[in-house]
Amino acid sequence: MSAGESGRTTVPGETSLPGAASFGTTGPAPAPRAPRTTLAVLDAPESGVGTSPSRPAPGKFRRSSLLTRGWWNTPRTVRALTGLCLAALLGFTAVAATVLGGARDGIDTIGHQAAPQAVRAADLYFALSDMDAQAANLLLIGADHDFTTLRKQTQDTYEQRRAQADTDLQQAAMAAAADPAGQRAVQAVLGELGTYEALVARAQLLEDQAAPPAGKPSPAALETYRQATDLLRQKLLPAADQVTATNAAAVDRIYATQHGDLGAGWWWLLAAGVLTLVALAVLQRTLAVRFRRVLNLPLAGVTLIAVAALVTGLGLATRADRDLVTAKRSAYDSVIAITRARAVAYDMNADESRYLTDPARAVAYEQSFFDKTQAITRVDGATLATYNARLAALAGTHRSDHGVVPFDGFLGTELRNITFPGEQDAAEKVLTAFQDYQKDDRKIRELRNIGRLKDAVTLNTGTGPGQSNGDFAILSDALDRVLMINQTAFDGAVTAADDDLDLGISVTGGLALALALALVTVGVRPRLREYR
Repeated sequence: MSAGESGRTTVPGETSLPGAASFGTTGPAPAPRAPRTTLAVLDAPESGVGTSPSRPAPGKFRRSSLLTRGWWNTPRTVRALTGLCLAALLGFTAVAATVLGGARDGIDTIGHQAAPQAVRAADLYFALSDMDAQAANLLLIGADHDFTTLRKQTQDTYEQRRAQADTDLQQAAMAAAADPAGQRAVQAVLGELGTYEALVARAQLLEDQAAPPAGKPSPAALETYRQATDLLRQKLLPAADQVTATNAAAVDRIYATQHGDLGAGWWWLLAAGVLTLVALAVLQRTLAVRFRRVLNLPLAGVTLIAVAALVTGLGLATRADRDLVTAKRSAYDSVIAITRARAVAYDMNADESRYLTDPARAVAYEQSFFDKTQAITRVDGATLATYNARLAALAGTHRSDHGVVPFDGFLGTELRNITFPGEQDAAEKVLTAFQDYQKDDRKIRELRNIGRLKDAVTLNTGTGPGQSNGDFAILSDALDRVLMINQTAFDGAVTAADDDLDLGISVTGGLALALALALVTVGVRPRLREYR
């Protein structure tokens, strides 16, 4: 042993450090430091065998210390987004059901209830008016053998209108069952119609017994007819017109409400649909990021269903609004205007016959005729003497530019609402026929005023071209043509809306909702199970 080594004791297991300085002291060497260990903060799998703490193996995850420190951990976030998606789907479905269900109810009320009832009531007014016109004509032609054929035709027309009025009343009574005001009006007509028919029958019997010449009915028959026509004009026609006005007002009210609801409903549908799609997108993004899933097929399917439902719902709402506008504003407004024009025209034609039948009331019947003339085609400031000339000037202005309608009344309303193919031409024929009929009327009054009563009766009751009833038949046919064009369009729009909004849409929507809810559950549940 050398002198440098005599004072040093070697500890077993100790390794001398090369180059270390020796100060001549002995003692134990310092304990070696333990190597540093980095604690993993990632979720540790249930079994750590064969796994690296920095790369979690696929499979079930356990909550890490960091996730449990905050309330919004992954499971709760997924559950919250899932609830939002389910709520959004249910909300969108509720909005769609409300909007489209309201549209269906509105179309049903307008297309199958209020509008047909208004038209039917106007048709009743027309039938009653023509009944009275034929009754007046029967008194007017008397027992003159020159009118034998015309008398038979007049009696047949009276019976035809009588049957038509009975049918209209039956239908109106059934339709007004849930409408107290309409029911009272229908009951008023039902209660008085039998009395009116009995008075007309008695007047005809008295006329047959007296066998007077044309234009000079017997006093007894004339007095009985006065009772009948007063009953018609004071009770029956106002009651029928009330039914028409009540239902027309209901159509206007329902249309205004439903048109506004559909406009707002379209935006509600869009908002609810976009919210649903955003919620689904956020949920899929969350699952993709936190679970490393590129695509969740069930949620992708839900998204496609939601997109299809949104597009379909918006399309149905748009078409329902279009059909509603077509049915009401484009078609029904013309239907009711022309139907009422036809009803008033037949009452006007009856006034012409009453004017000749009852000289004591001629002035009153002449004014009534002119009032109805103005209701059909109103010319402000005109009198019966100046009406034809002023209407001719206004009609000329209109024919040079169909966009200008310088007169009002039912015909003015129709000419401002030309919508469908062929309607313009048909309405122009109404205007021409109306002018021709008005010219015939002035000739009848001229003949009566110069004492040519039989010639006036012949012109009034004649059915040939250039005669009053003949030209009135042309006017009636022209009105029917315009009515048919608009009624066909109305029925088509209502049918299209019915087809779009039938109950099959509700069933399909319910099934789509159930499928979407199921797919959301199927898409999320496996991910949540990884945390159990």
